[in-house]
Amino acid sequence: MDLGIAGRTALVLGGTRGLGLACARALAEAGVHVLLNGRDAAHGEATARGLPAQAQFVPGDIGDEHQRARLIEAVSRIGMPSIVVTNAGGPPAAPFEETQLAAWRTSHETNVIGPLEVVRAFLPAMRAAHFGRILNITSFVVKELYPNMALSNSLRVGLTGAMGSLAREVAPHGITVNGLLPGLMDTGALQRVIADRRKRTGQDEAAVREDMARSIPMQRLGTAEDFGGLCAFLASVHASYITGQNICVDGGLTRNVI
Repeated sequence: MDLGIAGRTALVLGGTRGLGLACARALAEAGVHVLLNGRDAAHGEATARGLPAQAQFVPGDIGDEHQRARLIEAVSRIGMPSIVVTNAGGPPAAPFEETQLAAWRTSHETNVIGPLEVVRAFLPAMRAAHFGRILNITSFVVKELYPNMALSNSLRVGLTGAMGSLAREVAPHGITVNGLLPGLMDTGALQRVIADRRKRTGQDEAAVREDMARSIPMQRLGTAEDFGGLCAFLASVHASYITGQNICVDGGLTRNVI
């Protein structure tokens, strides 16, 4: 299927690993000029060289106000993106009582303020072009809370609320805003959850992984390859009437009615 977005520019935050990279690869394969963001310059440059359609790496930590401003400036010089994929490392796993104030502040800056400010910067160009796709990689916890994930349970919902409000405001301008909600995906981010589970249960990693897989109707952890195609489709011209939605990619894990 021709997605109708060849030649457009996409910024993928946290795009050098895991689910962000899966989205970047799917977009690049559709002919999109992808700008990969990440914190590790050497890894980011190497990853960009491995993607088609002349992908470029743009460094910066979106959780740092000054680096975020430099990232926005650098991307603006290259070319205004009409597709923005927001993605940030998941907050550390811990129950509410063990989560300290510093963790709340740091995670809020990275997982809420950072994505919102990056999106805000590129909205005027999208509005002028009457085309924009904003895709937020969050988590299935937006629809069903998960144990010992106080930060993620809170902050993912906060970002979703803000982006849901934005979706209704920009819909008349040809801009869509949607959420991609991964479940238990076998990427680096899951290792933090596995480590926390091991600490609390005394199980080895293999046992934790097996328990997680059994909790999923498809009886396996998800992979990055399960994820990227949805991102590319929602960025396409074929998804122009889909906005304000949060779609789970979780093998049936989330027990929500809608």
